[in-house]
Amino acid sequence: VARLCVCDLLVAQCDTNCCCDPDCSAEDFSLFTTCSIPVVMGDSQLCSQKAAVYSLDVEANPPERIFKIIDQVNPSIFCIHATNYEQALYFKSPEIPTAENFDELLDKFGGATFSAEPDSWNLDTDAQNPPEANETSRYEYGVPVQTEDAFLRLPSPVVSSWCSDANPAGFLVNQATKCIRSVSVEKCDSIQALSMLFYINSSILASVFQVNITVQSIVVQSVNGMRTLLSSSEALRLPMVLDELCINAVLGVNYHITHTDTGEIIEASAAFVLGAISREALSIEQSFEISFTQENTQPVPLSGNPGYVVGLPVRAGFQPQGYPSPAAFLFASLALSSNKHSQLTILHSTSTQDCLAAQGARAPVLFGYNMISGCKLRITAAMKCQPLAQTLLDVLKGQSFPEYVASFGNSQAQDVLDWVPITQLHISEQMISHTLQSSCQIPVSLGIEIKWTKYGSLVNPQARIVNVTATITSTTLKQLPSGRERIIPVTSSVVFTDISSPAEPSYKAWPTINIKLPFDFFYPFV
Repeated sequence: VARLCVCDLLVAQCDTNCCCDPDCSAEDFSLFTTCSIPVVMGDSQLCSQKAAVYSLDVEANPPERIFKIIDQVNPSIFCIHATNYEQALYFKSPEIPTAENFDELLDKFGGATFSAEPDSWNLDTDAQNPPEANETSRYEYGVPVQTEDAFLRLPSPVVSSWCSDANPAGFLVNQATKCIRSVSVEKCDSIQALSMLFYINSSILASVFQVNITVQSIVVQSVNGMRTLLSSSEALRLPMVLDELCINAVLGVNYHITHTDTGEIIEASAAFVLGAISREALSIEQSFEISFTQENTQPVPLSGNPGYVVGLPVRAGFQPQGYPSPAAFLFASLALSSNKHSQLTILHSTSTQDCLAAQGARAPVLFGYNMISGCKLRITAAMKCQPLAQTLLDVLKGQSFPEYVASFGNSQAQDVLDWVPITQLHISEQMISHTLQSSCQIPVSLGIEIKWTKYGSLVNPQARIVNVTATITSTTLKQLPSGRERIIPVTSSVVFTDISSPAEPSYKAWPTINIKLPFDFFYPFV
């Protein structure tokens, strides 16, 4: 309990009035006015436990901190005598049903009752005090990721936009930062922050071994901004001066940490973006990012908890082929949409407004934002109808248009009732003259209407999607004369509609009574 300190927020610095901060010296304690946390103990539900008590002796010169450990006794008759159920000491992710393990889980938990007791009860009270190695190897949320020399660095701007290397990466805290770094081409090979070794030379502390940071990929960026992915990332590329350029300078680092369900780091990798710096450049912008993933799981970004947050992407997915009927209530193998962020997307407008060049450019649909985008299609007599129609359909819907949309921002793949099917409609407009082959139809617009409602308490309502309709509008065209061409606009749009019912009042109006009172009803008052 002497090592517990909830007010210790700064790394390697003394927190004001935090009497349990190990970074504080006697001089720091003499400047304290009070102890923000006077008593520190483990679990308040235990019958008996040790408690650390902190106070200040203001009569001493200079003032001193007083620290002592006492036996704290819980006066309640309902208390925990011994924490001998080891499985309850940490959270273990439940096993998600799949097509392979469904029968096994059904036999185990499908009955009217099932036992959750462990195989054996351990009455040894030493289980309450695990070994020191286990405590240091398992990270908790927000704790700095420790390395051999200090901690895993994630440079970020502190006061100004200049990079500070004193920012530690917190466990399970996904971060993305950008900052400015002062550079000199003549000294680029001696600036540590421009070298790949600065970010991977320290191993991360784990349980009984150290986890080395491996290089996942290397992308080289030219002076004009063109990026090339190297086929091999085994050889390190160190900064050096070549033809008045500083090449192989680190412009961006993306860390990816893999951990177990008990908070133990088992793998770490880094993806680098290296670039060239010209002699005229006095500073560069560096970007850093870190993400965490639990082993044997696929990371899924959320857009709210539970309801959608305005401005975050609408999550979408589709049911893979060969999967059992949705009536089997299993969505564990739900494959998310074709883009890597599992989002509902629409056509992304480009500066050229060319539909054929815009194929593959997508923009995420942001909840609560009505959106419209488009492009122009130049049709000539040489174009064939069917390939053109399929190309336009891919431009409007993407390579793999999702079949379902998450009703909540935190809907999980295995919760089938939390996914709303997308209703797809097809409408044909009237025939336009002077066009392609007879009876040829090409899609010219995609309209997505998302209906949502306020769900839950009136004090804190949560946004929930209840219906999604995607309407494809096609136009029937005729053949163009030789040498003629026509430009047709192609559009995509998204509209959000709030269908929430008005809140009913919690009271009912008093009924009106149409009667005539006696003339002296208010006597003696007027």
